[in-house]
This record gives sequence, C-alpha cells and structure tokens, in this order.
Amino acid sequence: MTPRADPAGFIRANTRIHAVPHAPEIRLYLADEAMDLWQKTEDDLGALGLPPPFWAFAWAGGQALARYILDTPELVAGRPVLDFATGSGLVGIACARAGAAHVLACDIDPFALTAARLNAALNEVDLEIATADLLATDPPQVDVLFAGDVFYEKPMADRILPWLDRARAQGADVLVGDPGRSYLPKERLARLATYDVPVNRSLEDNAVKRSSVFRLKTAGAPG
Repeated sequence: MTPRADPAGFIRANTRIHAVPHAPEIRLYLADEAMDLWQKTEDDLGALGLPPPFWAFAWAGGQALARYILDTPELVAGRPVLDFATGSGLVGIACARAGAAHVLACDIDPFALTAARLNAALNEVDLEIATADLLATDPPQVDVLFAGDVFYEKPMADRILPWLDRARAQGADVLVGDPGRSYLPKERLARLATYDVPVNRSLEDNAVKRSSVFRLKTAGAPG
C-alpha cells in the first residue's frame, strides 16, 4: 500500500511514541532522526509534491507554546482557539488538555493532519482538523490564535504577519512561539516567557534552543 493510500500507516511505521521533552504530559508520534525521514519522504512522497515532514518533530517554538499553555491554562480554558500550521498537533493538544472550549488545528500538509489526528487520539483529546490555506481567507473567529515556528523564511513571514494583524484586529489574542529565527518580527512582539527547550539535535544547531512565547502587539503600538 502506498503512503498516500495509508498515511496513518506510514506515520506509525516511521516514528515512535515519545514524551515531548519540554511538555512531557503530552506524547507524540515523532521521528528519531530528521535526515532519515526527510530522505524517505522524498523517495516515497516526493512525487506527490508534499512538503517535508515537519509533522514528525517537536519544534522549539511549539514546545515553548505547549509549556506556556499547560502552565497558564486560564489563557485558553473555556475559549475557542486556533493552532495555526499545527504540524504534529502539539500546541492544539496542549490547548485541549488545558480546557479550551474548541480547538481548530490547521495545516496545508495532509500528512500533518493525519499526524495531528493520531496524536490527538494518543492523548485522548478532541481537535477539529482542517486542511486549508487559511492565509488566503479572513482569520477564523477565535479568542486565542497560536503560531509556532512560522517565521523561518522570509516569504512565509511576509505573508503571515499581515494575516496575524488581521486576527488581532478581530479581537484575537495572538501568541507566537519561536527560538529567535531570522525573520521573527521582534519589534512587534512582547515577550511573555522564555525556556531552554531540548530539541532533536539533527534539526537544530544545538541540542537545547532558548525559545520564547510572545504576544503580538497591535500594529502601530509603541514598543
């Protein structure tokens, strides 16, 4: 059976269940080594035009957000939230564990959505999973919007920041998790917490990444 026909089987066969290093309350299907899975997805899935397997790793910004959510559940308790570019579903799962009224988790990669479903089931929580390019539409009406590890390249950063501003203008509290990547709009962010986050050494330049949770300030607000 091809990976496209059985994405859940592909994920289970190429990952193992691990506790998230900085949020061990949550377990995910994660890859042990980045390059091996990257190569396998290129070989098995490249012809399908799918993106790299970001869903197979607990990225530093997402781990920081998950820790912050679990430690401050009042942020999301009883509220509708969005986990944008969910990947593994880590942040959305943390929201559900913290008592969010409804969690929408979105990603443009169909394998990420399968991974998020598997991980939600593993953690016995419910997520609404959506595959859509939300950047092409108005932001959904939610109380809190989370965006982890999204400022890793300039085209994405240039596209997402105005969209996050629109969500902010609609009344959403917008929180960003990031280890200080190149295109993080630091002048637009207020730091809420900082953590030393263990990460997969094959993904990053260090085994521990200092990562922060930020709140997006209203456009034009003083620093």
